[in-house]
Amino acid sequence: MVSPAQLGQGAPPGFVIGGVSSGVGKTVATLAISHALDDAGYRVQPAKAGPDFIDPSHHTALLECPSRTLDLWLCGADGVRRNYARGEGDMCLVEGAMGLYDGDGSSTAMVAEALELPVVLVVDASAGMESVAATAYGFQRYAATIDRDVEVAGIVAQRAHGGVHEQGIRDALPDDLTYFGRIPPSSDLEIPDRHLGLEMGSEAGLPREALAEATETLDVAALAAIARVPPGLDGPGAMETAGGRSKPVEATVAVADDAAFCFRYPATIERFRERADLVTFSPVAGDPVPECDAVYLPGGYPELHASTLETSGTLAELGNRASEGLAVLGECGGLMAMGQTLTTAEGDTHEMGGILPADVTMHDRYQALDHVELEALEGTLTARAGERIRGHEFHYSSADVDRAPDARFAFETVRGKGITGDRDGLVAYDSLGTYAHVHPESGAFDRFLESLE
Repeated sequence: MVSPAQLGQGAPPGFVIGGVSSGVGKTVATLAISHALDDAGYRVQPAKAGPDFIDPSHHTALLECPSRTLDLWLCGADGVRRNYARGEGDMCLVEGAMGLYDGDGSSTAMVAEALELPVVLVVDASAGMESVAATAYGFQRYAATIDRDVEVAGIVAQRAHGGVHEQGIRDALPDDLTYFGRIPPSSDLEIPDRHLGLEMGSEAGLPREALAEATETLDVAALAAIARVPPGLDGPGAMETAGGRSKPVEATVAVADDAAFCFRYPATIERFRERADLVTFSPVAGDPVPECDAVYLPGGYPELHASTLETSGTLAELGNRASEGLAVLGECGGLMAMGQTLTTAEGDTHEMGGILPADVTMHDRYQALDHVELEALEGTLTARAGERIRGHEFHYSSADVDRAPDARFAFETVRGKGITGDRDGLVAYDSLGTYAHVHPESGAFDRFLESLE
């Protein structure tokens, strides 16, 4: 087990990479800037403003470093600062979510403000010149109109050509907006996507040659010069409260870890290792369930591996172990794997773990996408009765409990959709499955560990 005091001695300087909208190319810009800084000799610590699991996988694939999750709704302001302080290296790059000001629970602007970090704005310049400058100017000035202390330091022009195109953008920018360079249009700088967003970094990482070419058009020195350490995180005391409830628990937690169960926050794994013993296993590979006191099934893509999961034997064994009292906690994809059946978008139905009384079906459109808040109706693995925890949900599946009219739910959905619209957290035996993903700063994983004592 690792003590929280061993996890860092202050925080690196950094800045936020925001965008004018979703799909503008923030991830590509983040990867290109990361590559440029890395090539210049900086050890880059990646981070993500928002609850996403997919963009951080691209950070990790490039930099071989876990990407920190910075979400005010999931973590609270203190939790965001603690997670930032866990970062290592010489420079932290925080990739934003959606457009800079989008999101009522935790926008990129709100995260930048909480950490007092400057913003590099990614603007799509494929069909504009002076209008690119006008857009950036509007984003810079808008912060004052909504009373937010957000510093837009300058821009990276996405999909911009050189020559007259680039010069026109530079000439139009106001003096207080720095031109940090451009990302040239290139089919090699496009990441394939699917129903939950981009493909994972382990599946579709950008070619380093293409990133190297893109870095030639970036002003690395100017980017490095704007980075700063969030106030209060510049010394050895930054990590003192990061562990929360840090008393060791005499327990072993088994975590599913493969292509079907790949949505987990680094901080969750850290919390498990700080307080308990951790082992991993792969249901896709047919690994036997390890000797353990509890199992954590994170989210991911069980629908893409449903046939293998049906025949591998691991979920069937897990179902038997759960019926004997082994605590199983599943989030989203984990919930899907704990159900009776999973029907894919192609209409094929596969047997799952059979722990929870739910039949799961994939749909062509997403069924829920939001920050959520849950209130525990009864004591359960992640909360005591009456406690509230915050998380997020994003799924294309629905879980039908019509065949189980007496199905038990652990949570009322104060915000969000959950399983039924007003309930989340199916309970069976000593196990729990939810559509909500939670962060350890919510206290849910501490409660999970403490329930094993």
